[in-house]
Amino acid sequence: MYKFKTKPYDHQQEAFDKSAERHAYALFMEMGTGKTKVAIDTLGALYESGKVEAALIVAPKGVYGNWVNKEIPQHLPDRIDRKVVLWQPNLTQKFKAELRDVALRKASGKLRIFVMNTEALSTKKGKDTAMRFLELNPDNFVVIDESTSIKNRNAQRTKNIIGLGKKAKYRRILTGSPITKNPMDLYAQCAFLGTKILGFDSFYAFQGRYAVVQQRKFGARSFQQVTGYRNLEELNGKLEQFSHRVLKEDCLDLPDKIYTQREVELTKEQKDAYAQMKQFALAMLAKGELSTTQSVLTQIMRLQEICCGHLRTDDGEIQPVASNRMNEMLEAIGEMMGKVIIWASYVYDIQAIEQKLKDTYGPRSVVTFYGATPAEERDAIVADFQDPESEVRFFVANPRTGGYGLTLTAATNVLYYNNSYDLEIRLQSEDRAHRIGQEHHVLYVDLVSPGTVDQKIIQALKGKINLAQQVLGEEARSWLI
Repeated sequence: MYKFKTKPYDHQQEAFDKSAERHAYALFMEMGTGKTKVAIDTLGALYESGKVEAALIVAPKGVYGNWVNKEIPQHLPDRIDRKVVLWQPNLTQKFKAELRDVALRKASGKLRIFVMNTEALSTKKGKDTAMRFLELNPDNFVVIDESTSIKNRNAQRTKNIIGLGKKAKYRRILTGSPITKNPMDLYAQCAFLGTKILGFDSFYAFQGRYAVVQQRKFGARSFQQVTGYRNLEELNGKLEQFSHRVLKEDCLDLPDKIYTQREVELTKEQKDAYAQMKQFALAMLAKGELSTTQSVLTQIMRLQEICCGHLRTDDGEIQPVASNRMNEMLEAIGEMMGKVIIWASYVYDIQAIEQKLKDTYGPRSVVTFYGATPAEERDAIVADFQDPESEVRFFVANPRTGGYGLTLTAATNVLYYNNSYDLEIRLQSEDRAHRIGQEHHVLYVDLVSPGTVDQKIIQALKGKINLAQQVLGEEARSWLI
């Protein structure tokens, strides 16, 4: 019997028992319910039983580093010697040597794990590297984390990843929301598990069975339009044969608060501005404006602004800085079920988030709550969000304004676009959703750019430290210099 490093919850044990021996399986487990642990436990069990010798993990940029830095060390037993290599887009000599070591079985007697970001599979270099790894290691285990990233059957990365599935001995797809738009989202994800796992050789055959399609004309152009769906009970029955579904609300053994992080890689423009601000206390933007700082607190604020994708210059203008944070936010909420609170410290971010959500989910999907929100409208905004029949799904707010006194128990998900420096503000804002009236577990997601002020703030909050002391003390000065 496999000995777990970390004891699984009952719902994780059930998922493990159902899937461990299956060659192709889908873990449709909501974010925060521990699907990554189930996949790692399965890998460990298959390795110790001699069925696999290597693993390829494919995950979006925001989470693929977590597999290496957090999830594998936390859940894979120490008794399993392993060699873990993280994909690097630049094929340096050091990376090539690591890749040879993990792919060519030089690390004998070790479980070899290669972790790639999904975006790399859009490129020929990434596809060829992954394919070569699987060909050299036929007894393999392949995981596609957040598999909705391959729902577009026409995307090159989807085609490449489905191709990898043909070389995989054991295949897993992981997502909390397999259907983000309509049931047709399932086809490409399941095709990775096996092109016939749903019982169809082609997408059009699948669409013909489960969608109502009508021929339309627009001028001289003719096209097919999906106008509805059918036979969904049959489709659900097929999914149940190779998948396991878990919702937070069904996990009675989960803790009340569930925490996770999403890594946001800085763009080159952000890295340059951040390095300049950190070293010289100023940043020269593309247009030549200067943003200088006179104190540690101001400097930390400027560094955080850069991480978020903007910077206020000395004349008060806000200049945008190319950033991945907004897209990472969309990826994260795409994995969530139900209503979401999004906390952001800067008005610029609140307004940008509001517009992006309106563009993506519709004009009635979001409300905002910050300093400029008229006092006479605030109660109605909260009531609208709390109403289960309301179209409003997102509550975007400044934690200093909305983090105290409000009841927002309609939300079971809370995302921090960035964090306040004040521990009290963090705790108060967390409790807007987690209070009397909340009947479900609450998921908290922090967007964090590794190696930046984001991590320092999180470390302080985790340790229940008053950040005001930290930023004015020796530790703050040492890492800002």
